[in-house]
Amino acid sequence: MKLISESIEEIKVICEAKEDGAGKNYFIEGIFLQGNMQNRNRRYYDVDILEREVNKYNESFINSGRALGELGHPDGPTINLDRVSHKILSLTREGNNFIGKAKLLETPMGKIAKSLLDEGIKLGVSSRGIGSLEEKNGVNYVKDDFMLATAADIVADPSAPDAFVNGIMEGKEWVWDNGRLTESAIEQMKKHVESSANRTQLIERKIQVFDQFLKSL
Repeated sequence: MKLISESIEEIKVICEAKEDGAGKNYFIEGIFLQGNMQNRNRRYYDVDILEREVNKYNESFINSGRALGELGHPDGPTINLDRVSHKILSLTREGNNFIGKAKLLETPMGKIAKSLLDEGIKLGVSSRGIGSLEEKNGVNYVKDDFMLATAADIVADPSAPDAFVNGIMEGKEWVWDNGRLTESAIEQMKKHVESSANRTQLIERKIQVFDQFLKSL
């Protein structure tokens, strides 16, 4: 069995004023899972297998308020509580799609996601599960042993973090804690991002740079 993840970029963002008037609530909503089709990763999920796993996920996690997701894409199937950014509120089937809704939380990663949205950065979702694959005619079919770990992690549109990092690299100096964020520090951040071993690590390091920037404000 292997870790299987799928990303979907078209997600609706809902922003509502809190009842007490203190700030805003953020929600993301849209297609979280898709079945009976070959996706862009050349994988095919039987919609009945997805429905079985969604039913389990609803019963074990959503209905008990324990359905959590992370900001960025972890390397394993377990939820890392220090990286939780949102709570999944619902997941229902519509045809071959499963429509989800999640609320961003007041956690460190949730606040980063909210800041990204406030800056107009497009976010998507990525499901995470484990299972076996069987290749037929160039398509990887997800087998019946598939288990859904989380319906949606939050992932960034690939172009948006690049634009943000480039903006930092072009800066001359930024306020940093009690001193200044100098061009030398910026160069270290650039090297940290550019030395990423893979795309997953690249995205996580860009998020780390963004987090450092927020802490410097």
